[in-house]
Order: sequence, then C-alpha cells, then structure tokens
Amino acid sequence: MSNSSSISQFLLLPFADTRQLQLLHFWLFLGIYLAALLGNGLIITTIAWHHHLHTPMYFFLLNLSLLDLGSISTTVPKALANSFWDTTSISYTGCAAQVFLLFFLLGAEYFPLTVMAYDRYVAICQPLHYGTLLGSRACVHMAAAAWASGFLNALLHTANTFSVPLCQGNAVGQFFCETPHILKLSCSNTDYLREVGFLLVSACLLFLGFIFLVVSYVEIFRAVLRIPSEQGQHKAFSTCLPHLTVVSLFLSTGFFAYLKAPSISSPSLDLVVSVLYSVVPPAVNPLIYSLRNQDLKDALRKVMTACFKH
Repeated sequence: MSNSSSISQFLLLPFADTRQLQLLHFWLFLGIYLAALLGNGLIITTIAWHHHLHTPMYFFLLNLSLLDLGSISTTVPKALANSFWDTTSISYTGCAAQVFLLFFLLGAEYFPLTVMAYDRYVAICQPLHYGTLLGSRACVHMAAAAWASGFLNALLHTANTFSVPLCQGNAVGQFFCETPHILKLSCSNTDYLREVGFLLVSACLLFLGFIFLVVSYVEIFRAVLRIPSEQGQHKAFSTCLPHLTVVSLFLSTGFFAYLKAPSISSPSLDLVVSVLYSVVPPAVNPLIYSLRNQDLKDALRKVMTACFKH
C-alpha cells in the first residue's frame, strides 16, 4: 500500500501490449498530432495576417485554434514519447500539470464554441444589431472571461484531485492523467465523491451552455427555412451543422469519460472515449471550419502562396 505523499510518479496505460503495435500507434498519433499542429497553426496565422478576417467569428475561431493546440499538446507528446521509448511513467508534477492544463484548456475551449453559435444567431436572426451585440470590446471581454473561468475551474479541480489521499498504487488506467482514473486510486469513497460532486457542478454549467447553443441553432434553422433561396439554405445549414456536430461529440464523450459509473469502465472503451474528446476535436476543427468557409479558404490560399514564394 502506498499513499499520495510517497508517490513520485504515475504509470500510464500503454497504447498496446506488443512493441509492434506500440510503434504503429506512435506513427498514427504522430500523424494526427502533426495534422492538428499544421491545421490550427495555419488558421491562427491566416486570421492574424488578414485584416478582413478580424471579425467576431474569426476572433473566436482563433481562440479556439489556440486552445486546440494547447489541449492536444498536453496529452499526445507525452504519450508519443512513452510509446517510442517503451515506457509508461510520468512524474507526479507532470501528472498534476496534465490535469490542470486539460481542465483549463478544454473548459475554456467550450466557451468559444458556444459564442460562435451565438455569433451565427445574431448574424442571421438579428443582423442589424450585430455590431452592437458583438463589438470588439465585448468580444475581448468574453474571451477574457473564458480564459479566466477555465483557469479557476482547473485550479479547483486540480487542487481537489491531488488533495485526495491515494493508497491503491500508482497505475493510471489511461494514456494521460485523467481525473476519474486518478480518483480510482483514492483511499476512501468520501474523497472520491467530493470531486465527483465538483465534476457534476461543472457538467451542469456546461449543459446549460449546450441548451443555450441548441436554442440558438433552433432559431437559426427557423430563420434559414424562411430563406426563399435553396442555395442560401444550403450554405447556412452546411455552416451550422458541422459546428453542432463537433460540440455534441465534444460534450457527450467528455461527460461520459468523467461521469460514467466505474462498473462500465474498460481500458479499450476508456481509450476510445478519451481520444474522441481530447484528440479528435483539435485535429478535425480546422477542417470543419475551413472547408465550409470560402473566405477562410481564399485567405489560406494566399498565405500558402506567399509562403512558397519566399
């Protein structure tokens, strides 16, 4: 038996049992990670470079790309290093840093996703009030609130998670330090339930945001259906539906990972769910928000052309 004061490192779950499969997972996740870095990096560069993209929607897309880069860089590089060097260890400090950064970045990431739905609602349903409701000062304040609330949320959950006495070993059943798997090492159900209570409060707040997002999209779809042009309807739906899909995937898998009953947990299921909420969104968000956006595609093309000229 060990306790948290004597734990200097945790053991993470390897991607596979055999060396060949570990290397296969290494190359697969390396490809996904590089794609996420390239996609989000291009979006950040393009929006920062082109002044005609300095609008509320692209401002929050830039924030989303920054948070995506941070969240995928919190988990995947360490997992890649462990797979390549055939090890599973992570220091106690490194584990705490992963928990803090994940809560911070993923919590803050949800806010731009919600505000982007509100942006589309105002642009389509209340276009005359767009400049008033989403002025540059309001956008900066909302972004600052998102980062600040994410920081405070992360501080609360990290402090509470690592104040729990641990006496069930140091093997974390996940490829990164995830709070539910750390809590499985706790000495008592009381400490475990305390953090679960905090997680439930956070989940309720996120769900309220999701209701706001759904209501925004219902109003958008009602307005879109009144558009006489089928081309206009198609453009609006093709912009909104991928966004709604990403948010739904992000929330549903995140809720399942953090709030599911321990009895339905298994290594393979936990791995798939964690990949779906922590790895897939940062990799696919650049595709979803660029392929359907002609202005962003044109700006990206100009950036690429300028880069190759130099």
